[in-house]
Amino acid sequence: MVAAPVKGQELGCFPPVRPFVPSDPRDVEAYSDLIRQDFETYIVDFEAYLRCLDTERARVFVEGQEVIREYGAFQEIVEKLRPR
Repeated sequence: MVAAPVKGQELGCFPPVRPFVPSDPRDVEAYSDLIRQDFETYIVDFEAYLRCLDTERARVFVEGQEVIREYGAFQEIVEKLRPR
């Protein structure tokens, strides 16, 4: 059996890319604007990533409850079909 993709799962939640800081202070100085922007982008992406995980967790929790109810209904059907 192959699991079908569920709406919202096509892209998933991707962690942000950690900013790179050069070890050479001269490079830090030369690229400080770019590095600063990388940090700011990371922070925005980090917050979005956590929101995505929270949303996915809530979705999976609801789905899990639905599947448990469906399994209970399935078990009832099987029990009724079982010869006595």
